[in-house]
Amino acid sequence: MLGLAISSELYPRFETAGAGRLTKLRAQAVSRQACAEVARDLGLPDMLRAAAQEGGRSAEELIGSDRVLASVCEAMIGAVYLGFGYDRSAAAVVGAFAGQIEEALESPDDFKSLLQERLARRGDVVEYLISREEGPPHDRHFEAVARVDSEEIGRGEGKSKKSAEQSAALAALTAMEND
Repeated sequence: MLGLAISSELYPRFETAGAGRLTKLRAQAVSRQACAEVARDLGLPDMLRAAAQEGGRSAEELIGSDRVLASVCEAMIGAVYLGFGYDRSAAAVVGAFAGQIEEALESPDDFKSLLQERLARRGDVVEYLISREEGPPHDRHFEAVARVDSEEIGRGEGKSKKSAEQSAALAALTAMEND
């Protein structure tokens, strides 16, 4: 439901864009991070806290996890779809994700692809290594290193391996621009 609604919003706006660009835009707009941000915007953490207190539990560990918030957001979208159907739900989903769509359009965060393209022009290939992983399963933290020929060109951190690699790619691009 989420992917279809966002795709249906993006395609008419970019009919001449290639499938690859549209796929990247959609992926960024509906990413785990985007879903977690929408969950926060909609007040889902407060609703989860209230429900947990009624059940005598603490929800803080779960609410602090982007993975859990994203899953709750997607479950909520599914429930709305089941209750109201696609036509009525799609507009609400697009409205809730409008900020993420605009952010994806204004500043695509696919730094790994940008770095790969820039290095390919020089004949270089980037590889990523997860150098550190810590925290409990529901709240992991990763550090990634971007390397070319075993030489570190960027280092980054994130709550997922993918976001840590994106951060390392951004650091590498920034370093290349400053050289």
